Amino acid sequence: MTVPAHVTRQNIEDFLYFEAALLDEWRLEEWFNLLTEDAIYEIPPTDDSRYTGDAQTTLYLIADNIVRIRGRIDRLRSGKAFVEDPHSRTRRNISNVRILEDSGSSLRIQANFIVYRTRYEVLDVFVGQLEYGLVVAGNSFRIRTRRVVLDQEALRPQGSISFLL
Repeated sequence: MTVPAHVTRQNIEDFLYFEAALLDEWRLEEWFNLLTEDAIYEIPPTDDSRYTGDAQTTLYLIADNIVRIRGRIDRLRSGKAFVEDPHSRTRRNISNVRILEDSGSSLRIQANFIVYRTRYEVLDVFVGQLEYGLVVAGNSFRIRTRRVVLDQEALRPQGSISFLL
């Protein structure tokens, strides 16, 4: 992907669609390569949609640094994560992409999402907002922060998040 000197929403959308395709196709190693060395992946609690608490002082559903993300991917690919063996089928829809900040070398992005997950004839739907901190890296972007804010008040009937949202 080629990113022009002036980043556009279309460039960001293309990147987010590419990321969604990697995750839907379980190309997790390629997805991992989109991350910076100091990347953070967070999913705050679902009990308050306006949640602004800090992952350092509050129990998050997921609060992973790059080491934990690597471990999560290794488990998902190992066949030892029984809840994802065989892995879920997912389909992501990304919409309402907005560039909130553009400093030239980094960006703050927001987008809405729906993830459909099918596993053992059960369809789960996850809806919410993605918040990204992206870094311009050559002719593309890398993900420094990825925060998934779910609109669900609880993870029922889904019960858990055993894959990458």
